[in-house]
Amino acid sequence: MTDTTFDYKQTINLPKTKFPMKANLANREPNILKLWQDLSIYHAISEQNKGKPQYILHDGPPYANGNIHIGHAVNKVLKDIIVKSKTLSGFDAPYVPGWDCHGLPIEVQVEKKHGKPGVKISEDEFRQKCREYAGRQIENQKTDFIRLGVFGDWENPYKTMNFDTEANTVRALKKIVEAGHLYHGLMPVYWCPACASALAEAEVEYQDKTSPAIDVRFKLIDNDALAVKIGVDAAKLNNPSIVIWTTTPWTIPANEAVSLHPDLKYSLVETVIDGAAEQLILVNELLGSALQRYGADSHELIAEFQGSSLELLQLKHPILDKHVPVILGEHVTVEAGTGAVHTAPAHGGDDFQVGKKYDLPVNCPVDSNGVFLPSTEHFAGEFVFKANDHVVEILQEKGSLLKHEVYQHSYPHCWRHKTPMIYRATAQWFIGMEHKAGDEGLRAQAMKEIENVGWHPHWGQARIESMVSGRPDWCVSRQRYWGSPITIFLHRETGEMHPDTSALMEQVAQIIEQKGIQGWFELKKEDILGDEAADYDKVTDTLDVWFDSGTTHLSVLEARDGLRRPADLYLEGSDQHRGWFQSSLLTSVAMDGTAPYKNVLTHGFTVDADGRKMSKSLGNVVSPQDVFKTLGADTLRLWCSSTDYSSEMTISDEILNRTSDSYRRIRNTARYLLGNLDGFDASQTLDYDDMVELDQWAVRLTEQVQEEVLGHYESFQFHLIYQRLHQFCGVDMGGFYLDVLKDRLYTTPKGSRARLSAQTAMYHVIQALVRWIAPILSYTAEEIWQTFDDKSVDSIFLTQWYEDLPSVENTENDEKWAELIELRNEVNKHIEAVRGEGKIGSSLDAEVHMQLNQTWFDKLQTIKDELKFVFIVSKVTLELNG
Repeated sequence: MTDTTFDYKQTINLPKTKFPMKANLANREPNILKLWQDLSIYHAISEQNKGKPQYILHDGPPYANGNIHIGHAVNKVLKDIIVKSKTLSGFDAPYVPGWDCHGLPIEVQVEKKHGKPGVKISEDEFRQKCREYAGRQIENQKTDFIRLGVFGDWENPYKTMNFDTEANTVRALKKIVEAGHLYHGLMPVYWCPACASALAEAEVEYQDKTSPAIDVRFKLIDNDALAVKIGVDAAKLNNPSIVIWTTTPWTIPANEAVSLHPDLKYSLVETVIDGAAEQLILVNELLGSALQRYGADSHELIAEFQGSSLELLQLKHPILDKHVPVILGEHVTVEAGTGAVHTAPAHGGDDFQVGKKYDLPVNCPVDSNGVFLPSTEHFAGEFVFKANDHVVEILQEKGSLLKHEVYQHSYPHCWRHKTPMIYRATAQWFIGMEHKAGDEGLRAQAMKEIENVGWHPHWGQARIESMVSGRPDWCVSRQRYWGSPITIFLHRETGEMHPDTSALMEQVAQIIEQKGIQGWFELKKEDILGDEAADYDKVTDTLDVWFDSGTTHLSVLEARDGLRRPADLYLEGSDQHRGWFQSSLLTSVAMDGTAPYKNVLTHGFTVDADGRKMSKSLGNVVSPQDVFKTLGADTLRLWCSSTDYSSEMTISDEILNRTSDSYRRIRNTARYLLGNLDGFDASQTLDYDDMVELDQWAVRLTEQVQEEVLGHYESFQFHLIYQRLHQFCGVDMGGFYLDVLKDRLYTTPKGSRARLSAQTAMYHVIQALVRWIAPILSYTAEEIWQTFDDKSVDSIFLTQWYEDLPSVENTENDEKWAELIELRNEVNKHIEAVRGEGKIGSSLDAEVHMQLNQTWFDKLQTIKDELKFVFIVSKVTLELNG
């Protein structure tokens, strides 16, 4: 008996592709990474783009300590998306990654293992151990950044500890010295007792702290003088006091004055507190709240006057046997307290500035470890915060304490130790914000330059303006071992810099180019100063690490071949308005009056689904390394692109799983396109005019989407690209066009116009789509590219945006197809209703009869043969209504 079974599958054009449905990114991505390494992809791109217009994104250096976290990943991926999009746009867009290598955190780690420098290990050996430690950290971080799919000059990154970079950091300081912005002076600075070093503003973070809040009497010395100044009879005065309020009792031993606001109204009142009569001077706005705090039920007004009336009256110090003056200051506010400010020039910025006007002593009784000096009366050897209770106790004994209570407030803490900091006056090196007068002042110049920069989002401008306009002089010196040195010689008697400082700094820079910073520390001053050596001291302070990174516009951009200054873009987290963005701006303006960047882009911090910061203790940390091993780097990259980075970026395992679902839609769309292009190449594409009208619409849509996507890349709106890709793959293609094509693709003969037309459109779509996703889904785009038999180059990243899309406008047909898609949805509703009644199985069992008005009848005549494919039915009949 003969088998007459016929294999109908042989008559169907089934999709065929080696691009798998299952992504398996965690296992597949390393193979693609190896391909890139074999191609030396970054250098291949660089070589290909030589001579093209440049686009310079300068990398803000992460710190060389610890594993990368999700914030690092966000930052590097956003940078990589921009660099790759610029490359595809035809730019020479080099990316030189960098690392910040000096500073305290590395010292802490090395000290834990090897001991304190100068005690268990020599200072020279300690610096070498720090260098080795930083090198190991960089290699660990580099591996993860490369695994993220980030392209860059990884074989030759910049490191602030490279000898040439250290030398150029000295040259940057030399330029600032030449411009007259650097000075050496005594001033209170943020000081961490645990670090035993000054800190920059960017190294300060604010946390809640519980402090003792005290109201303290400062007794007036001369009643007659007070009576004259406020216009009352001296007989009415009975031991009056000015009352101050402070949350830092430990600073009382350093008090040198009490400040009043010259223009505020103050009152001398008599009241009863704890059964005793009191005469107190308080600012009018806080009079009621202060008396209530003291438990005074009523009061009698003796006199009212302006703060300026009491200038230079003498007060009795509440603890020590000395007198202090009343002075006037604009820094006095009525937000809290009494309107009178205890003034210790050694322990506060405002106090120091107002003290300078009155030539007050800068009395700092506290050493570098936050301990009172042996000469300090009452408190010698006590740690400042522990001394608070002792200060309160002595104030009580001397009858100076009016009120003592617990007060919770935001207080500066060391970013590294998480411990409270103090203000402490020490001799430090400063870049002066107004060291030059008028328009030449650094602050004024920086404010002008801010206006010339593009800030993204726009609120970044107001943020940095507020910080620069109000910031104090920048303390750039640190008392550390592992850091770029301040290569200056000071005269022993005058304290002035050597008159040939600029030339000497250049000589030292050349030594550092050969030996690194060790060249300065081992340098004998006689070797460079000769006979003058006895008159000068070599500065031993190191530079703030923010100066290292803040001057990379000179030490990297200006110094390296293939880069330039200013950069087109700096991109970092929003905290860098007070960090790297600002340190870079101030150093660049101090050197030559210009900003180091043309544009600044800011991204937010990562938080969990409940809006909480990532914390190991909370158990909500999402590790990039874990994502690599489970969902793959492309999933993490897609999440980065999907999130509006201008605010907080929410991430969790659940969010990443949803992102993985979105990824599958894009992948499945690409796979379907590839499967139906089996055996098809560019030589078989039809001219636009020879294509089926539906396919023409698909090509026009692709051209429109490409214009949108490229515009979003240009404006850094990556979340809008994600949304458009999701719409294009899930709705425009998967939900309509590719669904409609199935029957035509499967059933029409190979080589037929109907099939070639569809394949032509799909060819254009995949060629455009693979490039759109390349900056974001880099691994997947490369995987797609490697499936092309007719690929023109070895990697997708050696191409540019797809330029072969026919640019044809046909508004009338675009509107018609938009309406047809809506009509299709209505037809589907009717088909589903009939299916629900059991009258048909699939939609192909249905025939559609349409009664149309003249307009619609005419519209559909040109595509009537396509309508059965559009509606996915067996037959469509058109009838003119009426």
